[in-house]
Amino acid sequence: MKPIISFPMFGEDFAVDPPNHFDIFGFSIYWYGVIIATGFVLAVLYCMRRTDEFGLTKDNVLDMLIVATPLAIIGARLYYVIFYFDLYSGDLMGIFRIRDGGLAIYGGIIGAVIGLFIVARYRRFSPFAMLDLGGFGLLIGQCVGRWGNFINREAHGGETDIFCRMGLTDPATGVTTYYHPTFLYESLWNLLGFLLLHFFSKKFERRFDGQFFLMYVAWYGFGRMLIEGLRTDSLYIPGTAIRVSQLLAGLSCLAALGAIWYFSRKYHGGDALYKNRAEK
Repeated sequence: MKPIISFPMFGEDFAVDPPNHFDIFGFSIYWYGVIIATGFVLAVLYCMRRTDEFGLTKDNVLDMLIVATPLAIIGARLYYVIFYFDLYSGDLMGIFRIRDGGLAIYGGIIGAVIGLFIVARYRRFSPFAMLDLGGFGLLIGQCVGRWGNFINREAHGGETDIFCRMGLTDPATGVTTYYHPTFLYESLWNLLGFLLLHFFSKKFERRFDGQFFLMYVAWYGFGRMLIEGLRTDSLYIPGTAIRVSQLLAGLSCLAALGAIWYFSRKYHGGDALYKNRAEK
């Protein structure tokens, strides 16, 4: 049985016990997958509505998704397996049992970006303009997708007594332990990042292709660097106490900020934007 979830900030009697799956015609459908799929669909719908603003077409987005989506899943799984290989060394077939869990967002992003560049090369559009559009989609997908961790009672932080703490009550013993709801922190951080980037993009023109994606990387990297330090399920560099995602988040944030500064000084719109070149 799964622990019962409670949030004292909503009242001492507030508690929920969401199932992790439901059955249709004898098949088990897991809510985690439904939530991930919902985030994916919402991200695609948003991006499809804004293709013209980036000099792209809806077909460009669909072509990219056909290639980038499976590569993202493969990348997310490989990233996790590499750093948790001891879990699979005695059962290599377990690597392919994705339903058991074990996906890492950074691996997914790397795989998706590789797929994007492959498609852009053959369809002859700017991969950096597509990355700008994709930054919005990633924030939407990650904001929604984190609620799959809520359903699974995972990706939480260490014990705490702060006002927004999440309680997990063991049904067998009745003992409740309170944790940082880091899945909630990250979901709200991504929601705020999406809103800021959306309104910024409506008010200000990009100076160069890739600007919005770099802003996404900087925003997400900074937030993930802080939140990762609270989690209890981090991947570590083998033989060290260094959290892989925390290190990568910090470095990616700094790299993105440096790139934004450099390219903002170098380019000022005009021919630096694929949209303007495509319209000529």
